[in-house]
Amino acid sequence: MAGDNVAYEVEVEEETGKAVAEEEDTGAQVAPIVKLQEVSIATGEEEEDVMLDMNAKLYRFDKDGNQWKERGVGTVKLLKHKETEKVRLVMRQAKTLKICANHLVLPSISVQEHSGNDKSCVWHAPDFSDGELKEELFCIRFATVENAKKFMEMVKEIAKSQDRNSEEEDEAADTVAEVIRELKIEDGNKTQEIKKELKEDTKEEKKEKVEKLETKDVAKEEDKSEVKGEATVEEPLEPAATEVEQEA
Repeated sequence: MAGDNVAYEVEVEEETGKAVAEEEDTGAQVAPIVKLQEVSIATGEEEEDVMLDMNAKLYRFDKDGNQWKERGVGTVKLLKHKETEKVRLVMRQAKTLKICANHLVLPSISVQEHSGNDKSCVWHAPDFSDGELKEELFCIRFATVENAKKFMEMVKEIAKSQDRNSEEEDEAADTVAEVIRELKIEDGNKTQEIKKELKEDTKEEKKEKVEKLETKDVAKEEDKSEVKGEATVEEPLEPAATEVEQEA
């Protein structure tokens, strides 16, 4: 009897196993109720090249509370614009992608190692992450010392290059201003020459008018003299007294 029970239990287990296997191998596919379409989202970074991309934790110094406050954990990027070649620092939170830092890397920026922590560094910058430009004191902490040094070195190098670019732009602006000034002087000289020519033309025209008037006056006088001469020729002479007496 005991052997029969064991055999029966084995058969039941095999049948249940086969049933489970058949249920698993059904191959049924359930279509999704809602179809989601892929939507492209503009981040504002399409016209920029990524120079640096690292994970970090950002803090902002609260002046009112006189303490550091966490801004978020995420990725910090250094982005260079393709046309203007200006570089900005952008950091977004990992889960929400909310911007917690957004400012240009200006020549005046100074990044220093945080005292007492070689994985962190601090700097001042006019930030625009909250929708308005405010002067902020930031502190960022990386996972390794190497990442912190790489971040500081790159920011310092970019600041120097931006300073050189600004000097070149100033020199270019000065040269353009000089060229414009020279053009204005040349144009002024040309206008003066044109004015002189106009004045000379007016003088010549005046002379011509005077000469014409003089020739007209002379012609009038000649006409008058000719008319007088003709009048004297046509007038008959009075007969002499002797001729009248002879006729009588």
